Amino acid sequence: MNISLQKQRLEELPGGLNERDSSVLSQALEILESRAMVSGLLLGDPDVAGRFFRLRLGHEIREHFEVAFLDARNRLIAVERLFSGSIDGAEIHPRIVVQRALALNAAAVLLAHNHPSGHCEPSEADRAITRRLKEVLAMVEVRVVDHLVVSASQGTSMAQLGQI
Repeated sequence: MNISLQKQRLEELPGGLNERDSSVLSQALEILESRAMVSGLLLGDPDVAGRFFRLRLGHEIREHFEVAFLDARNRLIAVERLFSGSIDGAEIHPRIVVQRALALNAAAVLLAHNHPSGHCEPSEADRAITRRLKEVLAMVEVRVVDHLVVSASQGTSMAQLGQI
């Protein structure tokens, strides 16, 4: 994650940010980046994962799809932004997700993307790609732990909705 790029995006929000909010968010992004780069962060809890991805994706103005690659105990190996799209969608290629999971020797993945609209209810397209990714990753013995849909203020865990 590029912190200076994230700061620039935060400043472009409608109405802008006051100096205090900008400083707090910048500090949060720096802490997040430093912790995200440390292998071993536990991401098995939907609340922890939701906060993690809300900070990473919540203020984006385009839709982005990220994957946290996890070991057998749901500890973070790496997190990568694999796809970016427009204001209301991103094209996801299961082949790329499988390639990265195998390259990183991941036992599980945590999928996440943002909805720039702020509405975090999973769409039918979200449910369909989750089913497809679960199918293809299962073929190489990689579990899908959850798929989170996030905005700046909220997040929805598809696992908690019974959709994983």
